[in-house]
Amino acid sequence: MRDKNKISYHKLKKIYNSRHFKFKTTKDLDNFDGIIGQERAEKALEFGLKVKNPKYNIFISGIKGTGRTSYCISKVRENAKKERGNFDWCYVNNFKEPDKPKKIELPSGMGILFREDMDSFVRELISEVPKAFISEEYQKRKNDILKKYQDEKNEVLDYLFDYSKKLGFEIKNVSTGLVFVPLKDGEKISDEEYEYLSEEEKNEYEKNAEAIQLKALEILRKVKLIEKEAKKNLLDFQKMTAHFIVKPSIESMIEKYSEFEKVTQYIKEIEEDVIENVSDFQIIAEEDISINTDVKDFAPRYYVNLIVDNSEKEGVPVIVETNPTYNNLIGVIEYESENSSLRTDFTMIKSGAIHRANGGYLILDALELLRNQHSWTAIKRAIYNREVKIESLRHQLGITDLATLDPETIPIDIKVILIGNPYIYNLLYQYDEDFHKLFKIKVDFDSIMENNLDNQYKMACFINSFCEKENLRHLTREGVFKVLEYSNRIAGSQKKLSTRFNKVTEVLIEADVWASYQGNRYITERNVQKAIAEKRNRNNRIEDRIDELYRDGKIIIDVKGSQVGKINGLSVLDTGDYVFGRPTVITVSSYAGTKGIINIEREVELSGNIHDKGVMILEGYLNEEFCKNRPLNVTSKICFEQSYNGVDGDSASSTELYGILSSIGNIPIKQSFGVTGSVNQKGEIQPVGGITEKVEGYYNICKYFGLTGHQGVIIPAQNIDDLVLDDELIEAVRTGKFSIYAVSTIEEGMEILTDRKFSQIFDAVEKKLEVYSQVVNKGEN
Repeated sequence: MRDKNKISYHKLKKIYNSRHFKFKTTKDLDNFDGIIGQERAEKALEFGLKVKNPKYNIFISGIKGTGRTSYCISKVRENAKKERGNFDWCYVNNFKEPDKPKKIELPSGMGILFREDMDSFVRELISEVPKAFISEEYQKRKNDILKKYQDEKNEVLDYLFDYSKKLGFEIKNVSTGLVFVPLKDGEKISDEEYEYLSEEEKNEYEKNAEAIQLKALEILRKVKLIEKEAKKNLLDFQKMTAHFIVKPSIESMIEKYSEFEKVTQYIKEIEEDVIENVSDFQIIAEEDISINTDVKDFAPRYYVNLIVDNSEKEGVPVIVETNPTYNNLIGVIEYESENSSLRTDFTMIKSGAIHRANGGYLILDALELLRNQHSWTAIKRAIYNREVKIESLRHQLGITDLATLDPETIPIDIKVILIGNPYIYNLLYQYDEDFHKLFKIKVDFDSIMENNLDNQYKMACFINSFCEKENLRHLTREGVFKVLEYSNRIAGSQKKLSTRFNKVTEVLIEADVWASYQGNRYITERNVQKAIAEKRNRNNRIEDRIDELYRDGKIIIDVKGSQVGKINGLSVLDTGDYVFGRPTVITVSSYAGTKGIINIEREVELSGNIHDKGVMILEGYLNEEFCKNRPLNVTSKICFEQSYNGVDGDSASSTELYGILSSIGNIPIKQSFGVTGSVNQKGEIQPVGGITEKVEGYYNICKYFGLTGHQGVIIPAQNIDDLVLDDELIEAVRTGKFSIYAVSTIEEGMEILTDRKFSQIFDAVEKKLEVYSQVVNKGEN
């Protein structure tokens, strides 16, 4: 046994020195509101926020729980407060083309002021217009206009009546028009009397009737002209009256908004429209309108649709859109039912997140955005064109069957920040040609950080801040040490701490509950241990079921004695929310042949590519070590016993090689050891993942069958720093009940497994391969 390869129990986890921590509880520490261990990400985000080029948008890359979202939002909001240049945006009526509403841009805070001014203006008209049109002065001038034209009309009609009398007729105005009644000596002639007239008299009457009829037509044309002129003059008088009512308010508003050309132009258009439709205000005035009634409910033509109001924002806007559907981003034109049909107008235009973030920052979850295909296309189009157009998705796809609006596009100056995991970033970078052109800044959040004193102290301060924020008990110093150990375990290394703070905070919350059960004032080391243990118990149902299979002998494994061509490999099982290690029996059978190493898992398509590569490396090692002057005349079959779900990874390649050497050389290897480690063609052991779980998994199996003091595991030497074992296992190592060996070469591992010098093992394998060669050569002859 190579005792020099045995690992001391002191190295099985990170030991935190209380002399480096001067506090007794986290209550003694300062609050910490920043981010820990993300210096690269901090610098990248700071740089990205300073670059104002529209194509330098930002992608925050990192796994959930690293603080990527909360830090990004807080940092962007902090930066936004220092910037200026946000605006309010309105849509107003286009009086000439109502289906094409006009946009108006105003400095922050003036949008709501403009809407209030228009509201007051409309209400003032509703109040003043009726008063003006019922005033004595207006009625007198109106009557004067009507009297003047009535007199002119009467004058031309009197002339017609006189003219007809001179020609022997009286004119009567009936419902069907004018009727000419003949007269004789000033008296009406009846039909019977007319029949007794001579032909000469009848001809004279008929001739005069034709003349009167022509004259009547001439006179009636004059009457129509008089009536038309009367209406025109009356309307002009109404407009003039309206002009005098409107003008003071209009001039006041123009003066107030003189700096804004589009506003003054719109106010002038309002003046023209009000004067043209002044009678509408008389009708509106008859309605019961309270002071709380919205202008768009009684005078929608003059409503100011304020779609973006930044009046209460400090600095530029920061919008976090958690549901980035197409309508939520681009805006929407709503409809309402009216007389069994749908109608809309500019008052029903609603803004999207892009409008509200205009001039500032729009933060989106990348996965949620990509789930809405049209949203991703719309975001890219808005960034490229630097403008946003509100239109329905149906209309954009050319399938709309409704009349809709065509609002003016709004120019945008916006920085889009996407938050997603590295997988999404890589997919977009590889398969979307627009992505790298529009998102040039990558802010990469790491899942681990250096385990140095500075980060340890910051973690303690973070714990203090979280406890204060969530109203939890504070932790003792030893409780903090246990949390740091848990962070090591998540990171998978003694030299690293995890930046997945959500997992750390879960333990703090749960430890606080266990502290409350015990009536503790502070969260102690035991409370943290209890929280971690209970969390494990909630999630390890599958582990327990597999353990039962080992205990009941349904999964066959030996943890005592020695056997040829049989070895315990270590593997990791991941159920999603829980990861644990368990041993797998690997057997090897070898005999004379020329097929080399046969991976049974591969033969039945249960082997992954990486595992296949690892097996091929084994053959390279055997040829390098034993067959430089002759071919490898051996057939070795490797099998993962009772494995039915597939095998991948190369972490068992050294274990397989140990089994092959044992099988060829007929050398028994100890079954009390579990082995893990990758190997290269030169026989050098390489590090693997999940080392803590693998060691604990094998220890638990040995514990079920009884610890003998001879059991242990063999791991790569490079993985020593990755061990973060629980206290029970460390105690077992300290007392000699369990051992952990670290090796750098196959030679070292074989010596531990066989208690033989590798030179002896080499000779045994060499001799057996020579025998196999002779058998193969004899068979060929």
